[in-house]
Amino acid sequence: MSIDERGAVCVLGTGLIGGSLLRAAVAAGYRAFGYNRSESGVSAACQDGFEVSGDLSAVLVRAAEVDALLVIAVPMPAVEHLLADIAALAPGCPLTDVVSVKGPVLDAVRKHGLEALYVGGHPMTGTARSGWAATDPDLFQGAVWAVGVDAGTRAEPWSRVVRLALDCGSVVVPVLAEEHDQAVARISHLPHVLAEALAEAGAAGGKLALGLAAGSFRDGTRVAGTAPDLVRAICEPNAAALERVLDEAIETLVTARDRLRADGRLGDLVERGFRGRTAYDDRATWDITGITPGAGDWLGALHRAGRDGGALRAL
Repeated sequence: MSIDERGAVCVLGTGLIGGSLLRAAVAAGYRAFGYNRSESGVSAACQDGFEVSGDLSAVLVRAAEVDALLVIAVPMPAVEHLLADIAALAPGCPLTDVVSVKGPVLDAVRKHGLEALYVGGHPMTGTARSGWAATDPDLFQGAVWAVGVDAGTRAEPWSRVVRLALDCGSVVVPVLAEEHDQAVARISHLPHVLAEALAEAGAAGGKLALGLAAGSFRDGTRVAGTAPDLVRAICEPNAAALERVLDEAIETLVTARDRLRADGRLGDLVERGFRGRTAYDDRATWDITGITPGAGDWLGALHRAGRDGGALRAL
């Protein structure tokens, strides 16, 4: 497929995820360019040979001229600002995002009247590092990329988003915004909070505890090495779902503590945890086929397939 057939991609925000997406899109043959707010980020990307500008208006005008797929790749607190400019300068462009929550983004998109061409997205990948220096064109290889199938989603922009995800090396799981946010509260946002608590507990043991720390502490606290402002931007927009799973986790820990206090045992927590980890290790997906975007109940069929463990590996 030629560059013209793939269409253009405009990445708004070139930190770890956005910058890696820009690199991956160019490597896959897309005509891709981007915007970044910080001058240092723009300079670093340009020095590496990528078309990145700090002039948002100019970038959006260019995107509108070439009908680029806009990719919002900034933390949730900055989304509203971008959407206001998109609504003013490039309202006809297909639009997606890589933000870690989907419900709040969808609400903001609707507020600005951009829902007709919007398709939510969230590549389930990343590292504890941030900024252009951390970007990697292979970041999405083998990763799961959640793509929205909410009511009203249109086939053409949806297909463009899926094709980009596949071309970057990911597999696509169709998902509703609400169900996505409930799921990531469990497998992404809660782990961030628990990692912070575990890191704090370890450090409270002083030099001896940290001197003895090995693999279990290192692995359990890996994401606590993420910049605090980024952790807040990831987790806090999903407050309602995160609160619910925090309540569950706290209840589990309190029960374990009480059992340990009563008879020196952890109860069945260890067995249940082992089963949960084994279920993760043994998970298997199946290929979604036979669903044509735009035909019949295609959104419902994709939603059901994604919820039941299906994934798209091709269009």
